[in-house]
Amino acid sequence: MRRRFADIAATALTLGGFAVAAVLTVVLVLPSAGEPATWEPRPSGPLGPADRDFLIKVRQAGLWEIPTGQQAQQLAASERVKDVGRHLVEDHTKLDVEVRKVAAALDVDLPSVPSADQQRWMAQLSARSGAAYDRDFANLLRAAHGKVFAVVAQVRAGTRNAEIRKFAQRAVVVVMRHMTLLESTGLVDHSALPEPPSPTIGVKP
Repeated sequence: MRRRFADIAATALTLGGFAVAAVLTVVLVLPSAGEPATWEPRPSGPLGPADRDFLIKVRQAGLWEIPTGQQAQQLAASERVKDVGRHLVEDHTKLDVEVRKVAAALDVDLPSVPSADQQRWMAQLSARSGAAYDRDFANLLRAAHGKVFAVVAQVRAGTRNAEIRKFAQRAVVVVMRHMTLLESTGLVDHSALPEPPSPTIGVKP
């Protein structure tokens, strides 16, 4: 079952005052119980629900991180935060070109607006300035990258499609670099990030 993305009015970007999300849950698009996965044949290999979800998430990451990185140049107090913002803009601009090319080749529809959560984060940042902006910028973006990283890594490990595998390899490197850059600001509250899942006792890797 493919996830449906509702169009969200642009006026949502004017809302403010939302708190930093402390816990983010990784959600992969999986079939419901008793419902077969929607796999589609492609020259580069079968395309599954998680593959499509991965392309959508990468596209949406760019839709909010590019304007946010640009915004940081005006609202951030720290030169380091501004520099990180410039890296996000540069990398996601390139990644956005790639994801649209891959999606077109695989016949996957991509969204044209950020998700509802991403729009709330953008609104929250728009209401900040100076040190408060720097703190929220680092923590919101670091939490979001951690969520996307888990999705990208799982798709890279298990996809049956060669084009998705190649693009996921590129994406996982970019996301890891961005997490490191955001942590270099010294503003990330690691205690607020989701804990890694507990290992399953008795199960071999």
